[in-house]
Amino acid sequence: MNPDQPTGEHPRPGGEPAAAGPPRSPLARALSYRRLWTLMLGVFVLDQLTKVWIAGRLPLGSYGPDNSITVVRDFFYLVHVGNTGAAWSMFTGKGTLLGLLALATLLAIFLGRHQLGLRQPATQTFFGLLCGGICGNLTDRLLHGHVIDFVDLHFGRYVYPTFNVADAGICLGVFGYIIWSLRQPQVPSEK
Repeated sequence: MNPDQPTGEHPRPGGEPAAAGPPRSPLARALSYRRLWTLMLGVFVLDQLTKVWIAGRLPLGSYGPDNSITVVRDFFYLVHVGNTGAAWSMFTGKGTLLGLLALATLLAIFLGRHQLGLRQPATQTFFGLLCGGICGNLTDRLLHGHVIDFVDLHFGRYVYPTFNVADAGICLGVFGYIIWSLRQPQVPSEK
């Protein structure tokens, strides 16, 4: 125990002291993650609404200039394709494996929430985006057997892999967390 730490407080993982007093209710504990829950729900709802919208406008398999909605000519199109794999169509046809991996990731984040520092607003932001995206694509796999992708970007001759709101949430969350964690001061380990 740290002699500088007031009695009645016990360190939390990550070195944060826990306040003495009665245990907090499950509702109070859940509300301490409200930024994460809000972003997670927001990404999930936006993802599912945009997929419903695209499915109502274009039949599945719509791709190419004659079968898409042009937003910005030669750059941004809306299409309607199904992806049974992951990013860049990796692991195509392995939907069950990818669904189990998504569930395992959500469980690992829940179990490791203290070590990940999810009480901090920045980490709640990044993991809210990530978890919302995971839930959006997992819902697609369960409902449709594939993920609905619809954002089609062209950069000259290069065509970026088609994606959706959930994918954007996952990428922003992962890259944001990596950059944020690299900028955090390193705490020297005690020997």
